Amino acid sequence: MRTVKGPTDNVVVVGAGLAGLSAAMRLSGAGRTVTVVEREALPGGRAGRLNLDVASGTYRFDTGPTVLTMPDLIADAFDCVGEEMSDWLTLDPVAPLYRSFYPDGSVLDVHADVDEMADEIDRVIGPEEASGYRRYVDFVSRLYRYEMKDFIDRNIDSPLDLLTPDLARLAAIGGFRKLAPKVRQYLKDPRTERIYSFQAMYAGLSPYDALAIYAVIAYMDSVAGVFFPRGGMHAVPTAMAAAAAKHGVTFRYETEVTSVELSGNRAVAVHTSGGERIPADAVVLNPDLPVAYRDLLGHEPWSVRRLAYSPSCFLLLAGSSASYSKIAHHNIHFGRSWRGVFDELIDQQRLMSDPSILVTNPTHSDPSLAPDGKHVYYVLFPTPNLDAPIDWRETGPRYRDEVVRTLEERGYIGFGDAIEVEDVTTPLDWQARGMERGAPFASAHTFGQTGPFRPGNIWGENVVFTGSGTQPGVGVPMVLISGRLAAERVTGKDSSYRSRARRS
Repeated sequence: MRTVKGPTDNVVVVGAGLAGLSAAMRLSGAGRTVTVVEREALPGGRAGRLNLDVASGTYRFDTGPTVLTMPDLIADAFDCVGEEMSDWLTLDPVAPLYRSFYPDGSVLDVHADVDEMADEIDRVIGPEEASGYRRYVDFVSRLYRYEMKDFIDRNIDSPLDLLTPDLARLAAIGGFRKLAPKVRQYLKDPRTERIYSFQAMYAGLSPYDALAIYAVIAYMDSVAGVFFPRGGMHAVPTAMAAAAAKHGVTFRYETEVTSVELSGNRAVAVHTSGGERIPADAVVLNPDLPVAYRDLLGHEPWSVRRLAYSPSCFLLLAGSSASYSKIAHHNIHFGRSWRGVFDELIDQQRLMSDPSILVTNPTHSDPSLAPDGKHVYYVLFPTPNLDAPIDWRETGPRYRDEVVRTLEERGYIGFGDAIEVEDVTTPLDWQARGMERGAPFASAHTFGQTGPFRPGNIWGENVVFTGSGTQPGVGVPMVLISGRLAAERVTGKDSSYRSRARRS
């Protein structure tokens, strides 16, 4: 494994996103002096928090990811500083994981328990589909087993690093076939096919283009389970930062890093907008990778300039007086079109004509996020990224009304009139927050942008990247792992709980 050269006693982490926090906790646990420099007033990065006040109280919105899976990865970061996650954070299982609504009026609840989910599929669709689901779970469980250790949970420096027995096992079970036909090998009904392949969107791809190895994302949420932190998703970075600070990590909030000072290919300090110079033996960069290269290092290699990016999204955060008894915590509303959605978003680069959408209702699990009797809604409509010729300054207000109209057509009666406060994020806003091409899901996981072909996480002698733009990729679990991989580039040691258990 390639590691940072020279001394690593003092490490500066730029950005207090989940990846930066994961790296900081591990570096501190390994005995490094760590300073985290964050331009916002709070930790979290994309997992941010927006508070909006009304006469009756405060609505508290998560501004980034809402689906939390693989909590052991969070627990592992706490373990690195000798803490128990449960002392800092309470995670409750979400049941059902999702409630999926279909244009024919049918509804399918998604459960992590295999028997419970098979019974649900049997009830809604039929016994043959339930049997196919059980075979699909066996497939994605093997996929996860073969992928995690050798292809996700390790630093990769060369395609030759992939030449392990698990590579042959993945090929043998069809991991390198296209996702959609592989799913249809087990699931014949379009309703189950959709709920177990929509996760390809997280990787920035259509399930008709993505490799079947990306069904591992379906394993992470639809088999391993979905959780919700009390206090909202922002409670995760808040707890991680607090535990890190307890163990000596220094946090510099409301401090923007404007450049990394280099001596040849070695970082020696970071400079802030306030004119401060902070020396460093090693630097970990958590901003979006192409932005970090261009704005902080002043260098954007061809391998980064050529990247293709995932679709973006339009996000409506609404504080509302309305409640809807038929919905769950996470709700997916599928339109009649399916393949057409991806054709429009990715190939034609235009807005969906028949949207499939996510509506999360966090107050379903934690009423404290809104004033008494009120609700928080997180409404996500996938859109093209800023490569598309859409003027969001003009389109944004119109599309907001289109979003509300679509919600009301899908059963959210009176949604628009019940909104007390709201906040809208368009692809242009994502870009202003530091996300290249306005793409919060970063560069797409095409074959040429996956594994060793994704931008690496080390540059020069002592600069390390972390976050969704580098290895292993997009999603809260991957980002947490990327923090561990970044820390290992600095320390030269496996910092995972699994490794420490082996050594003990």
